[in-house]
Amino acid sequence: MAELNNYQDNDDGEFGATAKLTPVEQAAIVLLSIGEEPAAAVLRCLSREELIEVTQVMSRMSGIKVESVKTAMQTFFDDYRQQSGVHGASRSYLKRSLDLALGSDLANTVLNNIYGDELRPKMARLQWASPKWLAEYISNEHVQMQAVFLAFLPPALAGQIIDALPQEGRDLVLLNLARLDEIDRDLLQELDDLVVRCLSSFDSQSTSVEGIRQTAEILNRLPGNRAQMVELLRAHDPEVVSKIELSMYDFLILANQSENALSRIIEEVPLEQWAIALKGAEVSIRDAILKTMPKRQAQAFEDMMRRAGPMPMSRIEQTRQEIMNTVKALADNGEVEIQLFAEQVVE
Repeated sequence: MAELNNYQDNDDGEFGATAKLTPVEQAAIVLLSIGEEPAAAVLRCLSREELIEVTQVMSRMSGIKVESVKTAMQTFFDDYRQQSGVHGASRSYLKRSLDLALGSDLANTVLNNIYGDELRPKMARLQWASPKWLAEYISNEHVQMQAVFLAFLPPALAGQIIDALPQEGRDLVLLNLARLDEIDRDLLQELDDLVVRCLSSFDSQSTSVEGIRQTAEILNRLPGNRAQMVELLRAHDPEVVSKIELSMYDFLILANQSENALSRIIEEVPLEQWAIALKGAEVSIRDAILKTMPKRQAQAFEDMMRRAGPMPMSRIEQTRQEIMNTVKALADNGEVEIQLFAEQVVE
């Protein structure tokens, strides 16, 4: 990602023509030059990572020099002229050729493998959809089709979809997924039809927002009696308020606390919990805790961290939540004053 920041700005914020353009910067300039609709057609062909990378660069560019545009466009056309004009074969072309070369049975085996690979770019577009929405969309499909659908998705997204499926059927979906080996042509065609329907419905799905997180951020910055507002909300919906409070007391806020507040929290939290919770934590949090600990305790903590070894992320998250429950209890009792967000300060 460092190359995204390689372009240089002069004093008036313009894109420097003297800096060597990276491939991503050249691509961004070409997309900015061809207009919205052609650019959109290109962006639809990119992976999520590629799209984010190039659009981030596009958003940061301003006052692009003529020489930069000329360089990017010249490179583009030089590359374009080197293309042969020969395009990949269609499925029907391959079917006829492979039938003649290998016979129908072997040809179908090869095509099934190729066609499965062709599905992946379509399914890559589904990574922009909410896992909950995707789970709802496939929940009425046969369990075998659900398994095939998940087989072509990244494991992280597939796991989120499994988690959002009805609990009573998840084991059968995973069992069918584990039993998959080769997928026949008819089933692949069914999957392709499902993905096409899914993509056509994708535009109609509602936009998801993190309401709990947003409410927590607002309350953290609310002037006046924050606790009174929380209690008013609790009277309407205690369950939602519990989730809001969990989000308000995020582990990350420990980096924003005063030394006095951290000292009191460290007194209350066992060293063993810190050794687990600080594994993989932000450097700012770890530094804040170690800086506040008494020297001897900090040394014992470092030894404990080394002995603890790797930890499952689920245990780390659980321990962090236990620590934040302690922090909230101290704050509720008036024993510490907690800074819930990184407030700007002036000298």
